[in-house]
Amino acid sequence: MKLIIQIPCYNEEETLPKTLAELPREIPGVDSVEVLVIDDGSSDRTVEVARENGVEHILSFTQHRGLARAFAAGLDAAVRAGADIIVNTDADNQYHGPDIALLVAPVLRGEADIVIGDRRPGTIPHFSWMKRRLQRLGSWVVRKVSRTEVPDAASGFRAYSREAALKINVVSDFSYVLETILQAASKDLKIVSVPVRTNRVLRKSRLVSSLPNYLRRQTETILRIYAMYEPLRVFSIIGGATIIVGLALAIRFLYFFFTGQGGGHVQSVVAAGVFIILGFLILLGGLGADLVAANRKILEDTLYRVRRMEAERKKDTSQQ
Repeated sequence: MKLIIQIPCYNEEETLPKTLAELPREIPGVDSVEVLVIDDGSSDRTVEVARENGVEHILSFTQHRGLARAFAAGLDAAVRAGADIIVNTDADNQYHGPDIALLVAPVLRGEADIVIGDRRPGTIPHFSWMKRRLQRLGSWVVRKVSRTEVPDAASGFRAYSREAALKINVVSDFSYVLETILQAASKDLKIVSVPVRTNRVLRKSRLVSSLPNYLRRQTETILRIYAMYEPLRVFSIIGGATIIVGLALAIRFLYFFFTGQGGGHVQSVVAAGVFIILGFLILLGGLGADLVAANRKILEDTLYRVRRMEAERKKDTSQQ
């Protein structure tokens, strides 16, 4: 049983040594623990620092691609390196390294495909009042949309089984944390959470440059991913609401018509017709999107099988 701890990095030469020093190298039930650093186009000594600290695997981008791309590339590289379990952590030492043993335990017992570390963001002292409330709101929205019970959806401290890593396809170029939960729920992957500890802040978050921008990007991610995996439901809600508006306008006109005042409300008939036709067009678009989603599922299944065969062949070659 091999565990690979992946760490996406972007100019982390100052914080990476402390992060690496806290990582456990022996965990009950795990035969070997290795570290993978994904260098996201760093311009400092991140790669050299990783080598100096004994990192077994280093994947480097020629330019900065963003956290989501680095995370996805890390999953792929870890699977190719023979990982049975993959843990993702941050290079800024936000998460308490020894708690990795808590993350992998449910996967080792076969109780989960993905384990998310619950930081209990409402109790983190360095989070502002606003950030705590937004973290709770965001996690609540993700729970409702994904129909899961994840208390800390924004946590990047996670463990993935090999199968889960093979099935996840990150399409966002911003952040993976919400997208992977929505995908996992749609693919019937079992998600559980365990309480984890956090360390003191070493630097400000680079992902959250401003709360309005962060909220906008994450909202876009939720809407896009939900529309990808539940297109008929999304289009039905929008189309149904549009038709209801049209019917309400039609009823309004009929009320005035039967009370002898219909002559001055012809615009209601026109608007009602526009809304009703538009609503039906949206519903038809939803049917088309649902057919596309069915094809996408077939393609994702094919991609999963190809990935699995490639990973198994790579693993067999490395063991010879």
